[in-house]
Amino acid sequence: MRPIRRFSIATLAIPVAMVMLTGPVGASATVQVISTDPLTSSTGQHQTEVEPDTFAVGATIVSAFQVGRIYNGGAAAVGWATSTDGGSNWSHGLLPGLTQAAPSPGPYSRATDPSVAYDAKHGQWIVATLAMNGTVGVGVAVNRSSDGSTWGNAILAASKGSNADKDWIVCDNTATSPNYGNCYIEYDDNGAGDLIYNARSTDGGQHWSTPVATTDSAHGIGGQPLVNANGVVIVPIDNAAETGLLSYRSTDGGQTWGSTTKVTSFPHHRVHANLRDGNLVSAEMDGNGTVYVVWEDCRFRTRCSSNDIVVATSSDGLTWSGPFRVPIDATTSTVDHFIPGIAADSTVSGANPHLALTYYFYPVANCTASNCQLQVGQISSSSGLSGWGAPTTLTSTPMRTRWLAKTSQGRMVGDYISTSYVSGNPVAAFPIATAPDSVFHEPMAAGGA
Repeated sequence: MRPIRRFSIATLAIPVAMVMLTGPVGASATVQVISTDPLTSSTGQHQTEVEPDTFAVGATIVSAFQVGRIYNGGAAAVGWATSTDGGSNWSHGLLPGLTQAAPSPGPYSRATDPSVAYDAKHGQWIVATLAMNGTVGVGVAVNRSSDGSTWGNAILAASKGSNADKDWIVCDNTATSPNYGNCYIEYDDNGAGDLIYNARSTDGGQHWSTPVATTDSAHGIGGQPLVNANGVVIVPIDNAAETGLLSYRSTDGGQTWGSTTKVTSFPHHRVHANLRDGNLVSAEMDGNGTVYVVWEDCRFRTRCSSNDIVVATSSDGLTWSGPFRVPIDATTSTVDHFIPGIAADSTVSGANPHLALTYYFYPVANCTASNCQLQVGQISSSSGLSGWGAPTTLTSTPMRTRWLAKTSQGRMVGDYISTSYVSGNPVAAFPIATAPDSVFHEPMAAGGA
């Protein structure tokens, strides 16, 4: 059985020191540290913050992430960081009533896999995470907030299955949708071979339906549900082996979920230097209702020598185009690209959708732990897949993987990172690191080109 990926949460509002980093010469990028691990307990590796998700509405962006990563799964707490001015200034803290390490302790020993959504109908920010006791996923818990900064205690939203894993949340925010105000959670049961489950809420995340499987009882991991203007929920997801892309959907507000469609396989170059990398997808929807799904893929490289970031698109979740290669650099380069987080500006429709992609990379794919140079890049387009500009390196100093939190699956920045459009500008959240001493120094950062 594949080891599960998890982390944990707590409550606290701590002023954050804004450490500014600038990109290399010629790059117009500003990155700031938005949160550092405040915990000093024996639980977890301090100071580590990894695996962020983000969601933005207007000028407000909320991120959630692991705090105090634990070697064999999960973390001591899950943190939040919120900006209400487009990413210039941030507040941060720990979610309450979830884990025992939190300042307002909850019933669970660990938590992991945070995902952020906003329910416009009910005026609620919602962070969904996997609640854990030891290495077992008890279920999916949610914390709610009306402002993104003051959070209520965790509510157990879904507990069906023997070992929950890799949850994600989305809400239907189209006022004309027949399912306006519905929120949807997707997760899998690792104890049943990653059997996929789905649950819904119609009251802002206070109560949730009994989780149900897809029509074909599909198995998968790392799904990222999206909702179009007609209320159709589309879920791109890895297959259980993490070797290909599936998709399924609901057309009745989450009461039932259709069978999966096989989209494509994932030819993959193993990322070097013992970096944890499961090749999960990242998915977003633009203002036209087009779904963009990205992952790392070596099909365009001779002898699969390194990974590009590739993208597939769909307007209905059934028929897909691609994969198309994102032209970050030439296919003859030595660069290896991985752990992508894509954003699509949902406020822009028409012929020129706005896209942004953040990713980690090694300048030289065939490297070792002693010389791999881990960096963060970003590339954007103002005209869909045909208008990619020049990439920008967001990190000023290359990182070594030995500076990152240890896990049973390798050194960790996260199984995913995230990018969101905030007032028309892409803002990404991602861990950065400097050399450890008695503790790690792997805080959460945010920024964009």
